[in-house]
Amino acid sequence: MATVLMCRRFPRLSRVTAFSTTAKCKAKSGSSKSKKEKQDKPGAAKTGTESGATVQLLKPQDYSVLYNPAAYAKGRAGSEQHVGRDSSQALGDTFTGPGTAQAPQTFPAASSQALPPVRNALPKAKSSTLLEQTVLAMLYKEKAEKEKWEVHDSKEDPRMFQKGRPEYRSLSCDSAEPAQTLPAEDGDSILQSVAGCEGSPGILTDYFLKLSRLPAERRAALVSDPRFSALCHRAVAAIRLFSTPDLIQVLKACVPLAVPASHPLLDACEAEFCRRAWDMGLEQLLLVADCWRCLDRTVPSYLGIVFSYANLHWKDLTLPQFVQLLYIIGEGRRSPADLAQKVESTILKHLDSFTLEELGAICLGLFKSLGGISDHVMRRIADRVSLQMEDMSTYALVNVLKMLRYTRMDHLPLMRELGKVIPARIPTTNIQGIMHITLTYSALHFFDEDVLAAVAALLPSKVSYCRSKDAAKFLWSFGCLDYEPPNEEEFYSSLIKQLHAKLHEFSKFPEHLLTALLGLAFVRRFPEDLVDFALGEEFVQKTRCSKYELSKDLFTLGKSVEIECPTYQGSRLPPQLCQEFTEMVSSFAEREIYVRPEIVEATSLLESMLGGPEYVKSHMILPHTRSSDLEVRLAADGHPIPFNFKDPVAAKKMKDMGVSLTDDLMSQLIQGRAHSQSPVEAGNEARIPRQEGGDGAGTPCWGGALAAGARSHTEPKPGHWQPREVRLALQVSNRNHFCYGSKRLLGLHCLKRRQLRLLGYVVVEIPYWEWFPLLKRTRSEKLSYLHYKVFCPMLLTRAG
Repeated sequence: MATVLMCRRFPRLSRVTAFSTTAKCKAKSGSSKSKKEKQDKPGAAKTGTESGATVQLLKPQDYSVLYNPAAYAKGRAGSEQHVGRDSSQALGDTFTGPGTAQAPQTFPAASSQALPPVRNALPKAKSSTLLEQTVLAMLYKEKAEKEKWEVHDSKEDPRMFQKGRPEYRSLSCDSAEPAQTLPAEDGDSILQSVAGCEGSPGILTDYFLKLSRLPAERRAALVSDPRFSALCHRAVAAIRLFSTPDLIQVLKACVPLAVPASHPLLDACEAEFCRRAWDMGLEQLLLVADCWRCLDRTVPSYLGIVFSYANLHWKDLTLPQFVQLLYIIGEGRRSPADLAQKVESTILKHLDSFTLEELGAICLGLFKSLGGISDHVMRRIADRVSLQMEDMSTYALVNVLKMLRYTRMDHLPLMRELGKVIPARIPTTNIQGIMHITLTYSALHFFDEDVLAAVAALLPSKVSYCRSKDAAKFLWSFGCLDYEPPNEEEFYSSLIKQLHAKLHEFSKFPEHLLTALLGLAFVRRFPEDLVDFALGEEFVQKTRCSKYELSKDLFTLGKSVEIECPTYQGSRLPPQLCQEFTEMVSSFAEREIYVRPEIVEATSLLESMLGGPEYVKSHMILPHTRSSDLEVRLAADGHPIPFNFKDPVAAKKMKDMGVSLTDDLMSQLIQGRAHSQSPVEAGNEARIPRQEGGDGAGTPCWGGALAAGARSHTEPKPGHWQPREVRLALQVSNRNHFCYGSKRLLGLHCLKRRQLRLLGYVVVEIPYWEWFPLLKRTRSEKLSYLHYKVFCPMLLTRAG
């Protein structure tokens, strides 16, 4: 049964203007929505039923977000543990986690449509009015509660670990620390006395401290007051006369006064602190560094001195000082290379003494600074987190996941525990936190349907909070794992609509649009207007100027549209650009792909079995999919057809590589890292396409849909096909083509197989779990295996 892909153009609406539709009767190798999977996942089926009956309300025009520094909710135990703290502590102390009373979830999103009209249900006007006011108040409170979950304060949220120990008070500038407020009138008297004061450092320090205690609205007007400028000028003139404690007090006062980062007073303070740094203590150095962070001032010279000082006095660092230092390193986006080894040893030394929030802060600091960390240290951190995950705030947990993703750590116990803990927290998690959770699963190629279904069920109601980056990462993650949720139409249409709303951002961040469109292409969706925009000359030029290498993604998108959307009439990549990309990808393949032992061995054996190098070709049939194929052609009677006469030297080069199949190499190929789990242990359902299953296996190649001149020399030429000829595309796969510990193909490799079938190829799988063990067996066993794969009776039936 052939899969028909159509690209429709709808009238220009403000929502999604165009999308591709797919025949619902999919091949056995299709998406994860099979009945068997739904029966195996009763929870997922239930979610799909519920979401199908839910009416999602659009965000009103005056939808406002209330301020709250708490990014994500805490776990149940985490909230109970700190119930005695003051209300200034964020990270979810004001609401409950999973397992506690779900009162805030009694009503859906605030809207007059969320409940039946109260006045129609009650006969008495007074009672109706009172009850209506009560319900509206409850709805407003719930709306405010939900909205504050969405607020992420990039300055305050990473500092929540400082609430856990009193030692941090001397290391950090707590802008939320309560102070006795002075009357607003005192501000005028202080400023008036500046003109007649002696200008001694002690008096100037006292002025700054008093002004910092004025009411917020009065402080906001100080920066533009000429009298305050005069005070700052006096401080600058006397900067070297200040004692170090007084100068620190002046800098701390600048935080609540909201002195601009470029203010001359701060210039003078930075220069003076750099001059005095080696005479200060580590506690003072870290406090000053924290003040600079609160003031949003970049001070690379000062931080360099702090890191050098810490390196010389490393043995004197206390645990809080170490965590605060890593926080400063992360916020400075700079990782000192000479501290890397000491950081790792200190993490291991205090690993059992860190609070869970401190572990999150450590991971965030390393992630932001792009500081490397060994697999051993990351695994030790993950070991502890997996055992205490329920007690950890979601914000801290997400920070650990960021570092797990960065180090490509496949920690199965943590991921399994995450699958148990995180679905219930999704509704009270900030949209950016949900994005990072989802991205962790895709980056580690770890498929968990329960987590993905929970994300998909909630996302349409929160999509308005998505930045362009968030929407792109969601689409990429679901596409990468080849997962279409039960509410797929609602899920994808809401995200595509958000891409349209954020279209103006893609000129600055072109990588986000390509990420989103590739994620959609993996699951056979091609929003026509967005594709036309992405393949347009102006956008292509912006990708060339990006700091990221986007040419491969652009190439994959452009060629996928040519193959899967024959009626598409929008922009296309220029032929010369396609040729450039093809040569770049082919050059990489010759260095990194064609020479892999499993491919070299399969190529050599096929040449011997079929009669020579002219009967098999190791190349990329579809260069834009960035993986190799072994192409074989069979006549109607099953005999191989010679066709590879162009590049016999390439075959010889592969033979002469001389790769030794040692026991160690075979162990790495079959098992991966020593700590990797086997596919049986992972227990995921097999999703690999059957080799005979090709919707388009018997269809002719319709290459006419491709742009003139855009064809690479490795792509099939329909004019050379012989009658009833069968072209095989043998896929020698490896573990990186599949989800972790399973036989479920990743989105890119599903896309490749789908497009090969559309071009008339029969896809033959040579999966790693069959082929790699055979590499250590006898030559006759390997030949027998390949003979069956090539001359499968079902293939000959197709030829007949």
